[in-house]
Amino acid sequence: MKLTAEIEAKYQAELKQADIDHHKPTAGAMCGHIVANLWYFDVKLHQALWYLKGSGTIELQHFYQELIAENRQQLDELGAILLDENELPPATVAEYTQYTKISEEPRLKYQSVTAILDETAHDFTTADMFIDRAIILAQREQRPVLANYLTQLRGYNNRKTRLLQAQLGKTAWEDLVEVDDDED
Repeated sequence: MKLTAEIEAKYQAELKQADIDHHKPTAGAMCGHIVANLWYFDVKLHQALWYLKGSGTIELQHFYQELIAENRQQLDELGAILLDENELPPATVAEYTQYTKISEEPRLKYQSVTAILDETAHDFTTADMFIDRAIILAQREQRPVLANYLTQLRGYNNRKTRLLQAQLGKTAWEDLVEVDDDED
């Protein structure tokens, strides 16, 4: 790949703006975390799909296949909306890794169905922290299309979390309250 001075200048300007946006968060910067979370979540959903075992596995595999398809659609839609909003969503594995807050655990494949479902519900809760912040920022920045999409994404997450929790015999948010250390 041939790098020109113009390309390098654009990339350096992007890095400088990303640093500024992450010190005083913007809706675009917060959505960068959401994009990264969606990308990492795709990997974790596959892990769950491939390693579920035990009672109810067939039905749960269908559920996870739907989650994967919907997650990929959300990733593409949010990326397009960010481009429409003149933002640059993360687009490399290094950027996804830097911005994600979804944790990986290779040992999850050995866990019970219950543990895998619980992990997925917690991942939705982690994702919601960034979605909630991004909604507020998008509203403040008067970005109604972005705020609307993020609000719909939050509603989707609420529904899927409730369904996962129901499989575990719990109410929608039972045992899912996370402490947000960054909230100030």
